[in-house]
Amino acid sequence: MNVHTDYQIIRDTAGNPAFVVIPYSRWVKQTSIIAGLIPNEVVGAVIEGDITPFRAWREYLGLTQAEVAERAGITQAALSQIESGEHKARKATREKLARAMGITAEQLK
Repeated sequence: MNVHTDYQIIRDTAGNPAFVVIPYSRWVKQTSIIAGLIPNEVVGAVIEGDITPFRAWREYLGLTQAEVAERAGITQAALSQIESGEHKARKATREKLARAMGITAEQLK
């Protein structure tokens, strides 16, 4: 099976992986998340789209509700209620969801 990738592995003279080259946009996205920053797209979605940070982050990361819910160990219905603002996530649930998306709980506030 062929899998499309947007990165390139550069090997040393012995054939061992030495470097990975990724598109700049992907690098910016990953490093901003690691640094604990909130990307403009997420902020804009929350303010202009009038959606919760939970939904904005999930959509920004290209994840489905089912994927995040499974990773976090909650039901998709529960995640849907949190994303819609129908229910407020408890601290423990916010931490689970943050881990499931690879961000910090502080980025979900």
